[in-house]
Amino acid sequence: MTITDEDCLTETLAFNNQFEASAADRPAREAARDAALLAGLRRNRLGGDTPPVRLPYGQDRVVEGGVKVRVFVPDHVDGVYLHIHGGGWAFGSADGQDERLWLLAERARLAVVSVDYRLAPEDPFPAGPDDCEAAARWLVRHAVAEFGTERLLIGGESAGAHLSVVTLLRLRDRHRITGAFLAAQLLFGPYDLSMTPSQRSFGSKRLLSNTDSLRQTYELFTPGMGAEQRRDPEVSPLFADLAGLPPARIVVGTEDPLRDDSLFLAARWQAAGAPVRLGVVAGAMHGFTLFPLTVTERELRRERDFLSTAGR
Repeated sequence: MTITDEDCLTETLAFNNQFEASAADRPAREAARDAALLAGLRRNRLGGDTPPVRLPYGQDRVVEGGVKVRVFVPDHVDGVYLHIHGGGWAFGSADGQDERLWLLAERARLAVVSVDYRLAPEDPFPAGPDDCEAAARWLVRHAVAEFGTERLLIGGESAGAHLSVVTLLRLRDRHRITGAFLAAQLLFGPYDLSMTPSQRSFGSKRLLSNTDSLRQTYELFTPGMGAEQRRDPEVSPLFADLAGLPPARIVVGTEDPLRDDSLFLAARWQAAGAPVRLGVVAGAMHGFTLFPLTVTERELRRERDFLSTAGR
């Protein structure tokens, strides 16, 4: 394991301390159990207290199966990135990060299709995975006609990284589709919803996620399931056969309770025969790319570089 960005460690840890110190002024992620607080979390951008900016470049569409997507198409398109947003399967939205996705579209020369999948607790598992699967199948069938390219990529952040892997597995296992998506970009995802050691041992530190918030998020997404049921490969892709999946770039911070999820997934992904780039960011907490940090600028640049060249 190679740890990156150690030259930024002082800045990154100082931000973590500041974030934790201001925890009393923020609604806890556990607030998703309260309908009014959940509505407030959904109105605002992830990790912030103001609504996200909607750019005119984004197009809201409904594709086959009634799934909503938000599409960004730059002047030059060399591929299509199926993006799946984070938010613990309970908040976040396809229009929650227009500025980042439009910048990615322009600089990586990608059409970006972001999935507005159904959210828990109103629509728990398997609703979100069903929507992502439907969007991916639509893209496999229609990318050439819609965007003039068959070069497809997939990825997301946190819950979106989990859903990206689940989608690849569903395409393989349910539809015998392998090789359609040429690479996966996976940021700080939860891949074992029965909880890896780093999830269990992280404790109550009030960063963006901690042991209690993860546990409660899993209860919202998979109500009525116990730990053994959550080990089902359809729920926790860390336990799945990963053969036939594309090259991946997997990223996590050292101060993320989901650290082990990425480390374990990278090892199993590579053992299954696909190349993996593992990035472990020194001092970074869960969701660090939501905040104005040097490591964020670097990570988004590395993401763009990977997606602009992957599958060529």
